[in-house]
Amino acid sequence: MNFEFATAGRIVFGWEAFEQLPRMIKELGSKALLVLGREGRYGEVLSARLADLDIASLAFRVEGEPRFQTVEAATAMARAEDCNVVVAIGGGSVIDAGKAAAAMATQYGSLLDHLEVVGAGRPLTASPLPFIAIPTTAGTGSEVTRNAVLDVPEHRVKVSLRSPDMLPRVALVDPALTLTVPPEVTAYTGMDALTQLIEPFVSLAANPMTDGLCREGITRAARSLEAAFRDGSNREAREDMAVASLLGGLALANAKLGAVHGFAGVLGGMFGLHHGAICARLLPFVMEANIAELQIRGDGDQTMRRYREVATMLTGDPNAEVHDGVAWVRDLCARLAIAPLRLNASQADQDAVIAGAQRASSMKGNPVPLSEDRLRAILAAAD
Repeated sequence: MNFEFATAGRIVFGWEAFEQLPRMIKELGSKALLVLGREGRYGEVLSARLADLDIASLAFRVEGEPRFQTVEAATAMARAEDCNVVVAIGGGSVIDAGKAAAAMATQYGSLLDHLEVVGAGRPLTASPLPFIAIPTTAGTGSEVTRNAVLDVPEHRVKVSLRSPDMLPRVALVDPALTLTVPPEVTAYTGMDALTQLIEPFVSLAANPMTDGLCREGITRAARSLEAAFRDGSNREAREDMAVASLLGGLALANAKLGAVHGFAGVLGGMFGLHHGAICARLLPFVMEANIAELQIRGDGDQTMRRYREVATMLTGDPNAEVHDGVAWVRDLCARLAIAPLRLNASQADQDAVIAGAQRASSMKGNPVPLSEDRLRAILAAAD
């Protein structure tokens, strides 16, 4: 057995942990680029507190999905203003934009030199600026991953800037920041977190360390995702989901994902759908397809045991079978009002989705190869 485990240099978790942030920034730099969401939440308060510590700062807002041009603009600002630390406060899109800007601010070449798929995919040539990630949603786990997913609309794809050096210097997770997340976003991000716990647990690269993280995270998400959706002020549920999201990020960064994420990057790039909504809709159909394929092949006993364990963790029934887990996820999606994809895709677009999913790096972690017909059936069921 061979595996390795790498994560953020420091993980700080807890209620009101955000209060520690100014001191953390001061330890890493003297001028901060604050990468914020569309509304700039927490920016003014943090900037004022940094000024009290003689730390200069300036803000960059990410309006939506982090696009190629978004990262180029943030990188240009960091360079022009001689920033020496980058801080991202927001959802996965904001964190990915900040992570990419911190990486590119120190490179000699262009973003295209280093982007996968649409660029040259070359390794980074210099260490990124120190980067601190503070999630305000419980979903992506981007605060502890080594890549940034960027939207390239011209190519209708989402691609990654990826390097082990891109792991944040500090990941600060404060469940209090998620208390005001609306129900729909809670549902989508929470289902993303659950997917990022189930897929690494059954992936080809699962290992003892990620297994433990996934078991803990699946249990917490199963008992608390719907509760957080129903009552955003439920502190216990919000804490559980913040933990689950963090553990999912740790797991996916050190194991692999699967067919849900193989599809998700392609669908998000082509149709502009919310990543969590895609994952939520696809998860039960991918689980069902994987189980069916494993049963046909008859050589996946270990993975079937894992799917049975997933069913037990989700349902709380020690006698649960694999299809009970699929049914539980499908029922949860119904209670969370997860809508069909409704792609209205042409045959050519459907073919492109299937081809793109087959090439996706996430698909390489799926526990069993899925044929084109099987992938097409998943897409049709989710639509």
